[in-house]
Amino acid sequence: MTGEQVYVSHAPGDLELVQDLFSTVKNFPFGVHIALEEIESGRSRTRLEGRLANSDVVVAVLTEDAADNRWINQEIGYAVAKGIPVLPLHDEDRNRRGFIGDVEGVAIDRNNLTFTIFNLLCRLRSELAPLGALSVPNWYIRFPCTVPDCDQPVTLELEQGQTKLWKLHSHGKHLTTSCAVCGSRYYFNPATIGFVGREDGVTAQSSSRSRS
Repeated sequence: MTGEQVYVSHAPGDLELVQDLFSTVKNFPFGVHIALEEIESGRSRTRLEGRLANSDVVVAVLTEDAADNRWINQEIGYAVAKGIPVLPLHDEDRNRRGFIGDVEGVAIDRNNLTFTIFNLLCRLRSELAPLGALSVPNWYIRFPCTVPDCDQPVTLELEQGQTKLWKLHSHGKHLTTSCAVCGSRYYFNPATIGFVGREDGVTAQSSSRSRS
């Protein structure tokens, strides 16, 4: 699961919302290109065609701010013409129209972004099949150990399907992984795969002994 590209088309006023929704998605080993971030990095919107053309999925964030945005409409039309799947991420069903009016999307619940991110990850795992198929447990995130002077690569492998991950979240459970060098244990939210906390090696070993 490397090398896949996700392009996020959105209105300027939705940038903060988009960054919140994709903050943990960006931790996976595929490219996530958020339109306004690309522009702020020095590209003009007219120069984003390459990002679109090389995308495996285009996520269209459809809010009231996006309803009449000409760039979003053009980017959706471009993706459809090139045969690139478009995933609507929408406030209201009525914001899905035109080329993607009948495409199943993900509803944005601004009062429960955890559930929205969970559903977004469900769809991305499905759209990036077979690499991200729900039945294939090969999604992961990798990061350097944050213990000073360690910096060992640590991997959290997602061996569970989305249903199991939501059950873990509902029961207040965390996903865990440990650094192979210093033994520090890392905890993640199963619904969003967001970082929750870290136990240093000695503390983590003590916790394991007390539970055994």
